[in-house]
Amino acid sequence: MQKVFFISDHHFGHKNIIDFESRPFKEVDEMTTEMIAKWNSVVGENDKVFHLGDFSFLNKEKTKAIVDKLNGYKILILGNHDRGRSRSWWLDVGFNEVSEYPIIYNNFFFLSHEPMYMNKHMPFVNVHGHIHGQKYEGKNYFNVCVEHWDYTPLTFEQIRDSVVVSEEQ
Repeated sequence: MQKVFFISDHHFGHKNIIDFESRPFKEVDEMTTEMIAKWNSVVGENDKVFHLGDFSFLNKEKTKAIVDKLNGYKILILGNHDRGRSRSWWLDVGFNEVSEYPIIYNNFFFLSHEPMYMNKHMPFVNVHGHIHGQKYEGKNYFNVCVEHWDYTPLTFEQIRDSVVVSEEQ
């Protein structure tokens, strides 16, 4: 059975993100190796992954080498650091689908790179990245930045169940 995963803000090749976000890596190659291993530890070949932006700071060849190592059918929602490159660039490096805009998933989850304005009456949960170690308060937001989840993609069920639990509290 196919699983669906969500993750954001790997920043592959971005040396300074290690210090900016206090990532537990000595250098960028170690970060890359560990993040690929974490992805593949949960994502199977037939699974689907929504990457919510800021994937790589590397050139086309190096980015393609990383994407080729990652399991699953990969969908990229462009983040602020991805937008300097065209949709076709991202498709060429191996993403199966690329969206320049947010996506509504399963009629309930609003997938975007940056947190979107959500008031308490909106029937959606905004699954997002961009803000790294920070968190928005409220049941309408769910941050899937790698820093919050040990650099490991989360399943749809993990997010859904977390949202249901927070609504009950």
